[in-house]
Amino acid sequence: MQFKNIIALVPMRHHSQRVPQKNFREIAGKPLYHHIITTLQSCSQICKIVVNTDSDVILEGLESNFPSVIRIKRPPHLCADTVPMNDILLHDVDQVKGDLYLQTHSTNPLLKAETISKAITQFRAHSQKFDSLFSVTRMHTRLWDQNAKPINHDPNILLRTQDLPPVFEENSCIYMFTAQNLKKRKNRLGENPMIFEIDPQEALDIDEEYDFQIADIMLRMQQNSKLV
Repeated sequence: MQFKNIIALVPMRHHSQRVPQKNFREIAGKPLYHHIITTLQSCSQICKIVVNTDSDVILEGLESNFPSVIRIKRPPHLCADTVPMNDILLHDVDQVKGDLYLQTHSTNPLLKAETISKAITQFRAHSQKFDSLFSVTRMHTRLWDQNAKPINHDPNILLRTQDLPPVFEENSCIYMFTAQNLKKRKNRLGENPMIFEIDPQEALDIDEEYDFQIADIMLRMQQNSKLV
């Protein structure tokens, strides 16, 4: 399936508990959300970019800097921190129609346009087999549960970590789904999702203050390398 009309969805809250005002806080010379919008605009497969937010600061900034981005003012009943992301996505797909939806976050500023394009290409190629896609980060490490039981290794056989069978962390960088499956399952993940691996550095998610500082350093390094 070709999925010609691909819509990118980028939900953004005004407030943030652990990193205050992070979505529009300046990082590497511009507001955080500018980075992912610029990245999405570089993906030729994406037809429209949609931002759902309760932030007047972000809405006004989008109007000034990214006028082609579709702005959705988040309704009050979807603004609470306890509202599931799937409910917000269900609202968005009713507002903007598309063949396929790609959701990402402003908190993934290191995500590359070529990585997003690769995910779209791979999902298109295998859409007869998979009904959705989510991105992951490969981990080769010894994992334990809360009862000190090994999850992915035998403590009596001390393999090198690089020789352990990999496990994969859902990194929240990319999700792809159709409106039909989202409405059917009330979930962006279908019954048979495809996993898409992303480099750990590129998959950095800003969740804590130190994540913000690391991302700022890495973005500035990227900017400087382009000037050389």
